[in-house]
Amino acid sequence: MSRPPFVPQLVYFEPKALEYPLGQQLKEKFEKMDLEIKYTTSHNQIRNLPGDNDFQKYRVAKSTLVVGIRKTLKFDTSKPSAEYAIPFATGCMGHCHYCYLQTTMGSKPYIRTYVNVDEILDAADKYMEERAPEFTRFEAACTSDIVGIDHLTHTLKRAIEHFGKSEYGKLRFVTKFHHVDHLLDAEHNGKTRFRFSINADYVIKNFEPGTSSLADRLQAAGKVARAGYPLGFIVAPIYLHEGWEDGYYHMFERLDAELPEEAKKDITFEFIQHRFTKPAKRVIEKNYPMTKLELDESARRYKWGKYGIGKYIYQKEEEEDIKSHLYSYMEKFFPNAKLEYFT
Repeated sequence: MSRPPFVPQLVYFEPKALEYPLGQQLKEKFEKMDLEIKYTTSHNQIRNLPGDNDFQKYRVAKSTLVVGIRKTLKFDTSKPSAEYAIPFATGCMGHCHYCYLQTTMGSKPYIRTYVNVDEILDAADKYMEERAPEFTRFEAACTSDIVGIDHLTHTLKRAIEHFGKSEYGKLRFVTKFHHVDHLLDAEHNGKTRFRFSINADYVIKNFEPGTSSLADRLQAAGKVARAGYPLGFIVAPIYLHEGWEDGYYHMFERLDAELPEEAKKDITFEFIQHRFTKPAKRVIEKNYPMTKLELDESARRYKWGKYGIGKYIYQKEEEEDIKSHLYSYMEKFFPNAKLEYFT
């Protein structure tokens, strides 16, 4: 059974969001869907979410959509494969146990979508002008899984077509959802790299509840390839588990079987090993008390990070083992692919 597209249980509007056409359209859409609608002064101030305890409130928040205005139009510099993060949404309906958004979003795990899309795209145009004639790449999924809500908002579709018409702009994003049909006819002109986060079945089944299955993601990648988009795949987090070598081999094998030959000429991969911080471990154990995620600090090596927070990463020999296996699978099935980084 495929996962149905996300439908929020509860929707909040900032009153000013209704001054924008998209705000009005969403309000009408949600009224027709008979969803509970409330109002808030700011998308950063959602209080009194229903629930008797933190555990329940967290789950309600993850199914709450807040429709607001993005006031800050100064874009963060992105890493490591785009110049800027472009903010169309914040938050995600997935329940990935290991996700870094759990610590960065802290007490605001609800999903936010911004309706001042023209202003955001105008700001992007100014960044492009400053860097012309170099290309400027924008990452639309730094703090959200934008595909997960785009069947409701179509913001991403507008952005794809906007960058498709631009001279020096490129767009990229990544998703764990397969609800891509409305994006297949977008006039992307090859300027958008559509990336999927993929993993061994074991990891998706145990640590990525609320997201699409590997089979559905791969099938969606095939559709996206046939629609002419450049494709990319993030394999993350690469996680050592019993039979991991076979698990990742089968993932590559199934991806190879799903993609048309033409698409394999221009594919990027990003490999990210599992890691965690002490604050992340505390949040994960609070939000997912039954998780099977291995978070034993003594089994890892400690690596100093920026901002004074170190990470627990795999031991050097484990890292080399991961590297040699995944590199060999990529070279076997996708000899023309480009590996953007391994971290």
